[in-house]
Amino acid sequence: MEGTIDLLRHGEPEGGRRYRGQTDDPLTEGGWDQMWRALEGPRPWRAIVTSPLARCAAFAEALGEELDLAPVQEERFVEVGYGEWAGLSPDELRERDPEGFAAFRADPWHNRPAGAEPMEAFTERVLSAFREHAQRLPGPLLIVGHAGVIRTVLADALGMPLPNLYRLQIPYAGRIRLHRDGEWTRVSHMAPMPPEH
Repeated sequence: MEGTIDLLRHGEPEGGRRYRGQTDDPLTEGGWDQMWRALEGPRPWRAIVTSPLARCAAFAEALGEELDLAPVQEERFVEVGYGEWAGLSPDELRERDPEGFAAFRADPWHNRPAGAEPMEAFTERVLSAFREHAQRLPGPLLIVGHAGVIRTVLADALGMPLPNLYRLQIPYAGRIRLHRDGEWTRVSHMAPMPPEH
């Protein structure tokens, strides 16, 4: 089976840099601009799948109107849950829980915040959804999601050990294309990926 799938991270959300996880912050005006710029050029998609969180779904709906496509909302593409850290910034975490934050930064797969979603459960739900949509929907396909979702799909496509997925940096509105020829054989970087600020 041949085809391509584009993975697009949401743009900048309101509230600045935070471990927001499943906190449903909308995009800033700049975040909207980032996403439109990421999709400049040909838009060949025949289907759009999106996380239902506002920072993904609102843009997917707007793009769908332009392309005459009805985006599919996929609950399993919601970002990983950060438990008690949800909505907190790195600076707040360094102050409130310096040891826990240092342990997380050293090994985020195993050192989860209290009440956080286990990474095994998160990656299992993301990959099950990805494989179903990749098989069922006609390509080319666009998935609008979160950094954790895109890291998971990329790590799996590249044959990386999933506990290493946090080594992949996906900036706001970063866009990646997977090329399939039987299996996922190539990965292309499709949009400007400046460092986050």
